[in-house]
Amino acid sequence: MWRDRRILDLFGIELPIVQAPMAGANLSAMAIAVAEAGGLGSLPCATITPQQARQELTAIRRATSKPVNINFFCHTPPARDEGREQRWQAQLAAYYRELGLDPAAPAPASSRAPFDAALCELVEEMRPEVVSFHFGLPEKALLERVRATGAKIISSATTVQEARFLEDHGCDAIIAQGAEAGGHRGMFLTDDIATQVGTFALVPQVADAVKVPVIAAGGISDARGIAAALTLGASAVQIGTAYLFSPEAIVSAPHRAALRNAAARETALTNVFTGRPARGFVNRVMREVGPMSPLAPAFPLAGGALAPLKARSEPQGSEDFMSLWSGQAASLCREQPAGELTRRLAAEALARLSQD
Repeated sequence: MWRDRRILDLFGIELPIVQAPMAGANLSAMAIAVAEAGGLGSLPCATITPQQARQELTAIRRATSKPVNINFFCHTPPARDEGREQRWQAQLAAYYRELGLDPAAPAPASSRAPFDAALCELVEEMRPEVVSFHFGLPEKALLERVRATGAKIISSATTVQEARFLEDHGCDAIIAQGAEAGGHRGMFLTDDIATQVGTFALVPQVADAVKVPVIAAGGISDARGIAAALTLGASAVQIGTAYLFSPEAIVSAPHRAALRNAAARETALTNVFTGRPARGFVNRVMREVGPMSPLAPAFPLAGGALAPLKARSEPQGSEDFMSLWSGQAASLCREQPAGELTRRLAAEALARLSQD
């Protein structure tokens, strides 16, 4: 039925749809629903502990025998720069006073952990069929341990150069992440967001540059996007924002309201929430401080100073100080359970491709 079966055969799935692992926005329930529908369900592990990841993976294994992907960040933890962090807190001080908080209080630590030996032990214990990375790849010794489990290894590329790097370092498939994608850029060989390429310009260039299959990501929310990506050389697509509309998504009430009002909202790349460029709906702090602030500490430290503001304002229904991750095609999405969404998108895309 599908013309290019490379990803289907590589991962052992039925439909060429990968559910994006959205750190903080999904856990086992979404991964199970997508896997049971025939796509590749994904569990993000960057914002949970190894023990929590083990519990979620155990829940997945109990609910489905289908292949699953688990995802990790590969950033290098930055050295603390107290001066920069103090300047960042000073930039936010007026907001602290507005909300009745002490601007001199120590900022909480951020909770985004890179892939390490403890997480590698989790992979060796649970043996997921696919392991994906964001921000490049882990060190060689850890990567070889992952490969020894039999897992297929994939990672995100935002340029042709990054795609070639990933192929040269043994990735079994490459996610070509276009500028339209919601959440963090997977960029790792450059930090210049001005060089970022749109999905439908990036995908055919990456497909021409590497021999491994390509997964298109960014701004793909309906059957038209899936069909276009497959026509341009992708073997599958990775979809994130569309799944945020599902009941399995773990998103706050303000974030869900922003998604429902997507047609009237703009997105932008911002570093104010974590210190690294990520796409989300523009809100107050992005407008007034950024969206790209030179004062924001390096990833993931910027988020610490914003955490008290979010904690104080979110219960009041405010979105002012929280990340509202979304890709550029949110207005094309429908509210639908993750499994139904997966099957519908695949069926509609196949119908379009069959007409060609």
